[in-house]
Amino acid sequence: MSMFRSLQFFNYRIWFIGALVSNVGTWMQRTAQDWLVYDILTDQDATAMGIVLALQLGPQLLLAPWAGLVADSFDRRRVLIVTQLSMAFLGVALGLMVLADIAALWHVYAFALALGVVSAVDAPARQTFVSDVVRDDFLPNAVALNSASFNVARMIGPAIAGLLIVAIGPGWVFLVNAVTFGAMLVALIKIKQDQLRDVPKAPPGKGRIRAGLRYVRYRPDLIMVLLAIFIIGTFGLNFAVFIAVMARTEFGQDAGIFGVLSSVLAIGSVGGSLLSARRDRPRLRFIFGASGAFGVTCALAALAPTLLTFGLALIPVGFCALTIITSSNAYVQTTTDPVMRGRVMALYFAIFLGGTPLGAPVVGLVADLAGPRWSLGVAAAAGLLTALIGFVWKVRSAPRIGGEPVRP
Repeated sequence: MSMFRSLQFFNYRIWFIGALVSNVGTWMQRTAQDWLVYDILTDQDATAMGIVLALQLGPQLLLAPWAGLVADSFDRRRVLIVTQLSMAFLGVALGLMVLADIAALWHVYAFALALGVVSAVDAPARQTFVSDVVRDDFLPNAVALNSASFNVARMIGPAIAGLLIVAIGPGWVFLVNAVTFGAMLVALIKIKQDQLRDVPKAPPGKGRIRAGLRYVRYRPDLIMVLLAIFIIGTFGLNFAVFIAVMARTEFGQDAGIFGVLSSVLAIGSVGGSLLSARRDRPRLRFIFGASGAFGVTCALAALAPTLLTFGLALIPVGFCALTIITSSNAYVQTTTDPVMRGRVMALYFAIFLGGTPLGAPVVGLVADLAGPRWSLGVAAAAGLLTALIGFVWKVRSAPRIGGEPVRP
């Protein structure tokens, strides 16, 4: 089947284009924010970077049940319009403060927290909206192409941001990101509503959040996926910290190289996404096999003797990471009852992104105390541990059909 088969749907095509432009801006902002904290507002303090990531991703843990219920109960298109406008406003506010030279570290902390609250609502609505624009048999492909779009943006955005930071400073990068949200808003407005799928909504009444948690409780395969993305997301995917400390502290480079290394990582990420797009359906063995490979490649990156070899090592790291992420996302969405999808995906993102508030400060502290290479050692250990857990579960799990656990 075609790698790009989901693009035959008009609504998905326009969504894909809008998301690509918006994601470029998002990665530009992330790069500018990381460098603003690490090299401008602090004296290369990796722990402060970890705190910013924790504040930005922490609301995923606290708001996940309600955010998932919003995605299951309301018009997802309208929810996304509100969240995109809110994030654009926040970008403008921080950008103007940086340009006025009044931004302090606590301002960035406050911005990260506010952005985290909005993103907590946006994430489950954005992910499950894909199921509104394509049929279920196209969903794994659409999810994989979304990941490819996200990582093409990751490849372009940091490189542009690195150059702009050096040329004109991070403040303008925040303002450019605010403008790119316009592409997503135009896409949401132009989408043909009569071609959106009629997805069942969560019925009104009490106990809807508990129903979502109870659904996952009786799905051991979903529990294993959630455990895997918790370990990897908490200790393995702190790329902003890893790359910043390696670029600046280990190799003595500036923001331009930081942006280039972030883009190099995305080359492998795009490859992992496109490979996933060729598969008819995701499988658990892809998740746990890629986790083991991720651990090995992170160990190799930690041992890289030069900047060039470190950059090259980031390509397979990105490939393995996106194979894990894309396969996990698609597996959860395609095997979950549509009426529960928003709540389950909210839990998925709460665990996946919400684990970073626990892991990012720890990884930053390891980098400060033991050195940048040891922070990558933490990621390597996370990948190998996840693979081991998956192997043990496969050996001890219930009867299978065709090598995969029986799905309820």
